Amino acid sequence: MRFGTRIAIAAISATTALYTASAAWADGSVNLYSSRHYDTDERLYADFEEATGIRVNRIEGNADELIERLKAEGRNSPADVLLTVDAGRIWRAADADLLSPVESEVLEERIPEALQHPDNLWFGFSTRARIIFYNKDRVSEPPQTYDELADPKYRGMICIRSASNIYNLSLLASRIAEEGSDAAKAWVEGLKANLARQPQGGDTDQLAGLVSGECDISVANTYYFARALRSQVDGVSDGIEQIGWVFPDQDGRGTHVNVSAAGVLKNAPNRDNAIKFLEYLASDSAQEYFASGNDEYPVVEGVGLSASVTQLGEFKRDDLNLSALGEYQTEAQAIFNAVGFK
Repeated sequence: MRFGTRIAIAAISATTALYTASAAWADGSVNLYSSRHYDTDERLYADFEEATGIRVNRIEGNADELIERLKAEGRNSPADVLLTVDAGRIWRAADADLLSPVESEVLEERIPEALQHPDNLWFGFSTRARIIFYNKDRVSEPPQTYDELADPKYRGMICIRSASNIYNLSLLASRIAEEGSDAAKAWVEGLKANLARQPQGGDTDQLAGLVSGECDISVANTYYFARALRSQVDGVSDGIEQIGWVFPDQDGRGTHVNVSAAGVLKNAPNRDNAIKFLEYLASDSAQEYFASGNDEYPVVEGVGLSASVTQLGEFKRDDLNLSALGEYQTEAQAIFNAVGFK
C-alpha cells in the first residue's frame, strides 16, 4: 500500500506504518490530508506535479476523523496540508492548534479577506452559497431574506436539514455574529414553526421534497442543485424545471457562503512545498478545476464559472469573515438545542 494511494480513512488505522521516512520527508513531495473526493481533483494534482516536480501524496477521509488522526500523530505526523470542504471543520483544526500561519503575497492578493483566517491559518479556495429554493408552481412570493424564513406566512412549508449539520450550524453562527444571540434564537423559533416536516436527510433530500410536494420551500447549498443541473440526481433532476431559487439578502448584507479551505500543518515536514501547493490552488487554472469539481464558485475574481454554476448566476456575498462560523459554532448548537430544533 503506497502513501499516494486513495484510501478510505476507515481502512487505515495505523498512523505511521503507511509511510517510510524517505516518502514522508522527501524534498520533492507534499503530503495532503483531504476530505475532498472528486474526480476532477486528479487533474488538479497532476497539473501541480507537472508544473513543479513536487509529488502530491494524499490520504482522503472524513474531515473530523482526519483531524483526530492529526492530533494522535502529533509531531510525528507526515502531513503538510489539511484540506476540508467547509469552514467549520477547518476552524476545528485551527482551534486544536494544528495549523500554522502562512505568509504569502500570492494568497493575500488573490483570496478575499473574508475567505481567509485573520491570522492566515487557512485560506478558502472555492465557495458555495446556502440559499432558498422553492416550488414555482406552489409559491408565487418566495422569501427574499433569511429573516423571512421565520415569517408565519410560510407556516408548514419549509424543509431543511438537522440542527447538527455543519452547514446549518454555520448559517446560524453567521446570524449570531451579525445579529446577536437573542435575535438568532428568535429566528430559529420562527423557522421551526414553519417546518413542513422534522429536519431530516441531506441537502439533496430537501430539493427532492420540492419535487415530491412534501415541501414548498427548502434551504440547501448551491452545489447540490448545480449537480442536478449537469447530471441525473434521483428525485431532483426529472422535476428540476419546477424549482426556482433565491439568493437571500441581496438588498442587505448579502448571501451566506461557506468554503472549501486548506491550511499548512504546524508540524509540516515539507512546509515550503505546502505553501507552493496552496499558492497553486489560487491560480486561475487550478481555481477552475477546484471549483468545478464540486459545482462551486471560484474565490479568485475573474475566473470563469462551470456551466452548471453559470445557470445559477452571480450574487452578492456576505463579507463576514468566515472564521466566525467556527467561533460561534458551539453557541449555534446550544441555541438549536434550547429551541428543540432536531
